[in-house]
Amino acid sequence: MASLTIARAYQRFFDTHPNCTLALTGGTLNALGDVVAQLSQNILVKEHDRRPGWNSARTLRFFCFGLGLSPLLGRWNLFLEHRFPLRMRRAREKVSFAALSKRVAADQLFMAPLGLVIFVGSMGIMEGRGSGQIRQKYADMYKPALLTNWQVWPLAQLINFRYMPLPYRIPFQSACGVFWTLYLSILNAKEDERQDREDALRRTIQ
Repeated sequence: MASLTIARAYQRFFDTHPNCTLALTGGTLNALGDVVAQLSQNILVKEHDRRPGWNSARTLRFFCFGLGLSPLLGRWNLFLEHRFPLRMRRAREKVSFAALSKRVAADQLFMAPLGLVIFVGSMGIMEGRGSGQIRQKYADMYKPALLTNWQVWPLAQLINFRYMPLPYRIPFQSACGVFWTLYLSILNAKEDERQDREDALRRTIQ
């Protein structure tokens, strides 16, 4: 009953304020992914026999990333819906596997690389990194993240585009993306730690 009430409330807000609804949903689920990542890291990593505390600024950065990207993804899904219709005429017509495949291919060949470009760049900017450090982030993170993306997301998006109604595709993608955000969060944190160590070493030498 509670889940039905939430679904109805979500649909009502989406109908009246689609961009705000997608932004808040995406931001919240991205933040959740970072919280899960930090909890996982805190369990596995100990510094001086003490678990490192929760980095609220890091979670806020992931919230802002999801907040900004989700409306763009909503417009992208709307474009795919019109550009590659799964049923040409009648609601009961058989789903076109060719159109479904084109949706997934377009998403993975265009939006996935673009989304990672935005992720790496926006994280570097929000962290206050210089242009050289951001370029290094791209060199270290982009290719491994994109290759991992192509191993994980095609199947998830196949299910998403085939079975989820348009208003629920971003929440479904964001819910699946909690674990993807966990991966990106850990990958980004490792790169940050490496750059921070290099900065500390450079200051010590100077």
